[in-house]
Amino acid sequence: MEIGEISKGKDKIIVSVKEFKGRRYVDLRVYFENENGEWIPTKKGITFPPESLEDMIKLLENTKKNLEK
Repeated sequence: MEIGEISKGKDKIIVSVKEFKGRRYVDLRVYFENENGEWIPTKKGITFPPESLEDMIKLLENTKKNLEK
């Protein structure tokens, strides 16, 4: 289930919830548009269990604070 996307030049980063072997995961992945106009996932990305989501959010918030200094 696609949650949202962020433009990254001619590519985009898609945030989604995926299921693998009966377990749900959060997936942040770079996609590129092929010659047919279809968005194809690349190997560039990260997949992690929902239990790690709060830790990931905290890390990103800390990153934002550090960039604002």
